[in-house]
Amino acid sequence: MTELEQAWQELVATARRTVSDGLVVGTSGNVSVRVGETVLVTPSGLPYDRLGPADLVAVGLDGDRRAGTLTPTSELPMHLAVYRHTDARAVVHTHAVHATAVSTLVTELPAVHYMTAALGGPVRVAPYATYGTQELASNMLAALAGRTGCLLRNHGTVTYGPTLDAAYDRTAQLEWMCRLWLTAHSVPGRTPSLLTEEQLNEVTERLRGYGQPPVQE
Repeated sequence: MTELEQAWQELVATARRTVSDGLVVGTSGNVSVRVGETVLVTPSGLPYDRLGPADLVAVGLDGDRRAGTLTPTSELPMHLAVYRHTDARAVVHTHAVHATAVSTLVTELPAVHYMTAALGGPVRVAPYATYGTQELASNMLAALAGRTGCLLRNHGTVTYGPTLDAAYDRTAQLEWMCRLWLTAHSVPGRTPSLLTEEQLNEVTERLRGYGQPPVQE
């Protein structure tokens, strides 16, 4: 199996996970992964459970086709913008219910949980723009400044990371935090307590050493 074929297999598995975990419905949302100067993306309008090895879609950072015959996702401009302006190696875009609901209510997800720090700080909401447009890609980039995830107003979420697993985990965490805030915010007569910038900075430092240490050979 070539590097591209293996990356495609992992991409399809991640895309299917967004459906099974309830982050997208039908063919909404999309996933991409960067391999060198090539970007693999989910195709437009095809259910993820039907994707196989022959459906691989690859483009360059300029958007020109590198492999495959299917039409890339309509959100290709958004994915390519992330790769051109960040160190991302994977991008996940969903229409997660709670996150999309929050995007209609605020301009920034309040820091209701310390995992806010895992996304670089309070998550901003990019102004609305029609899907698949350069305007949406530009709005998203502004909201992503200093962050690894953002909300898209009346639309959904975008997260990125060094791997597909990392990008997906950030999407799942973002949806969970949005659900948490909506739940707390809905209690009559009560206002959720929020974390301070100092508290988030402390968590950011602790997260640098989170997880298992590298295996020594």
